[in-house]
Amino acid sequence: MRIGLTGGIAAGKSTVSSRFAKLGAVIIDYDALAHRIVEPGGEAIAQIAEAFGPDALLSDGSLNRSWMADHVFGAHAKPGARERLDAIEHPLIYQLAAQQERSCSPSDIIIHDVPLLAEVIDSIPFNFDHIITVEAPVCMRLERMIEERGMSPEQAEGRIRHQSSESERRAIADIIIDSAQPMERMMAQVDDIYRGFRSQVHAS
Repeated sequence: MRIGLTGGIAAGKSTVSSRFAKLGAVIIDYDALAHRIVEPGGEAIAQIAEAFGPDALLSDGSLNRSWMADHVFGAHAKPGARERLDAIEHPLIYQLAAQQERSCSPSDIIIHDVPLLAEVIDSIPFNFDHIITVEAPVCMRLERMIEERGMSPEQAEGRIRHQSSESERRAIADIIIDSAQPMERMMAQVDDIYRGFRSQVHAS
């Protein structure tokens, strides 16, 4: 069984993903894959340097994240910059995700943890049996980003603006987890969802 897991930044998706992992699900973490391909010698490094120039890399050959953030999302971004970066990174991430899937067994519950699933739902080369989105009020997410991640209010608001909206995520999901509820209740909901997935796998 293949599940898509998404959610707004700082909405609690990582907490939900960790719970699923403890319950026995196989997690394919797209953030981790995205970091892997831009490490020194990573699969995307040469293509990014060719597309964006040598300033896109640090002296150790890894991605210059601050420069890229400014030139893809920030004040110095040129039209089409994000699309060029996505065209390089996304196919490589999908290849690595498919490799991880090939090591799984038919009885596994495989969860693709994809922060930007709503943005790529029409192009991602996987079909999902269920899609879960984890949501929380924007005010709560901003507070978490400022207090827990050390962002300025402007940075936090900018990160939220560059993601899909809650309504867009809800539109692709058939399961909604509200992380504004007490943690104990949310974990119980995740446990119930996982038991339901297990029942579906056993019945198939």
